[in-house]
Amino acid sequence: MTDQITTFETAVAQSKQLPSRPDNETLLRLYSLFKQATEGDINPENQPAMFDFVAKAKYDAWLKLKGMQATDARQQYIDLVQGLS
Repeated sequence: MTDQITTFETAVAQSKQLPSRPDNETLLRLYSLFKQATEGDINPENQPAMFDFVAKAKYDAWLKLKGMQATDARQQYIDLVQGLS
């Protein structure tokens, strides 16, 4: 488990130094996987304002991962970053 956490932390650092900026869909996937891995399920009571489109997109992306285990979210994040590097 700690090996995966170390690898995840490395992937987080690498995601900030990618050779090129990923598209918005990929950025949302990175965001939602990170949040699911570090915080767990989103609290549906924290839904953003209707006209805050960026916050709404992030909220929706994270909400789609509801129920995903942190270990699975970490591994998917690691795999995604490795594919982008």
